[in-house]
Amino acid sequence: MAEAFSLRCYCYLDRMQPQYAAFVGTITQGDLPTEGMAALYVEMAPGNEVFRVVDIAVKATEARPGAQIVEREFGMFEVHSPNQAAVQEAGSVVLDRLGLRLEDRIRPQVVSTQVITRIDPYQAQLLNRFRRGSMLVPGETMLVLECAPAAYINFAVNEAEKKASIKLIHVSSVGRFGRMWLSGSEAEILTARDAATRALESLEGREGA
Repeated sequence: MAEAFSLRCYCYLDRMQPQYAAFVGTITQGDLPTEGMAALYVEMAPGNEVFRVVDIAVKATEARPGAQIVEREFGMFEVHSPNQAAVQEAGSVVLDRLGLRLEDRIRPQVVSTQVITRIDPYQAQLLNRFRRGSMLVPGETMLVLECAPAAYINFAVNEAEKKASIKLIHVSSVGRFGRMWLSGSEAEILTARDAATRALESLEGREGA
């Protein structure tokens, strides 16, 4: 029996921030985004549906695909463009073709937040071994924020960078949970945490797993 389609995440980024855009450029296997572009992230189940949905999005507008990922349970894609209207139109076309509304997405939930002050040098070295963003420096304060569905973490980190002077260490947006690691002064990290949390809580949708 075929698994019912589920729109897990639908989030629009109006303007990619400098560090966030640079980070995405280190991990994307598709078209490279740059600072200031608009982007759309869509996550769905079953995962294989992502191939059909990406095809719909890129045929309809000038928005270019940066990511098309299928993992064990879910599929996720990202499209971007310097033209905000093109990205918004790509999202509208996808929703229309799927017979869905924005309210059919799962509402994001903050699963956990941790603020760790005065990072130890050994812990900084461990984290720096797998980071794709800035170096974590001993003595800084670090924020670890986790949300579900995973792809919403892209919206959260982009909004955090808008509001706080922080360093982006790493972002993971595939799987059951999305996670981000930011560092900076304690005051800026608290500002970033609050901005990311407010951003996620501002998105409407249905309750889901």
